[in-house]
Amino acid sequence: MTVPTTRKDLMIVNMGPHHPSMHGVLRLIVTLDGEDVIDCEPILGYLHRGMEKIAENRTIIQYLPYVTRWDYLATMFTEAITVNGPEQLGNIQVPKRASYIRVIMLELSRIASHLLWLGPFMADIGAQTPFFYIFRERELIYDLFEAATGMRMMHNYFRIGGVAADLPHGWIDKCLDFCDYFFNGVTEYQKLITRNPIFLERVEGVGIIGGEEAINWGLSGPMLRASEFNGIFVKLIIMNVMTSLIGKYNGKKKEIH
Repeated sequence: MTVPTTRKDLMIVNMGPHHPSMHGVLRLIVTLDGEDVIDCEPILGYLHRGMEKIAENRTIIQYLPYVTRWDYLATMFTEAITVNGPEQLGNIQVPKRASYIRVIMLELSRIASHLLWLGPFMADIGAQTPFFYIFRERELIYDLFEAATGMRMMHNYFRIGGVAADLPHGWIDKCLDFCDYFFNGVTEYQKLITRNPIFLERVEGVGIIGGEEAINWGLSGPMLRASEFNGIFVKLIIMNVMTSLIGKYNGKKKEIH
């Protein structure tokens, strides 16, 4: 009987772009040492659908439904960047109420998007329960979106200079009810996940991003705050705020004299 010899060299695996967890977004060339990932080279560009070419012969109203499909988990953000460009170029002023509505929609979209990160991530490391919990909150957010825009996804709600329509009667009360409910939901997630020993064992010390890497890669938000750059980042913010305040104060002193 011939006994197969154990191979000790590294294995290179092509992951994507046609892969159940990728669905055409990107390709990863992964170098493995057993089950340990030694190197990972991402290859982007597989999601390009010729959107710029399509925009050449469309009006902004005709083009907005296309951009909502760039990121179908956070469609409000793709709409926002599409209308913000012409607004800044044309110095178009957005009414205060429309700005408030935009911010509310973007924050709800951000929560829904982050929830759909949290659930599958927990499932990937062996916890199935949060995966079902996150859809409970997402459905409530989609109810709010549907009431305001007529669509649960692909909202086509933002417009140059504002939004497509004002909020319907009673929408703000429903949104506040969701905020109260979701605040308790966050507490539930923290109890279920944050100090869970299995969760900690599988994520602590894995994929650490240093401060220098965070800056070089252009990371922002939670990714930047979680890196070792966090302390320096906070100090820079305080310094910028203080400099701005001192500048305004000195300007007022000059006006008085």
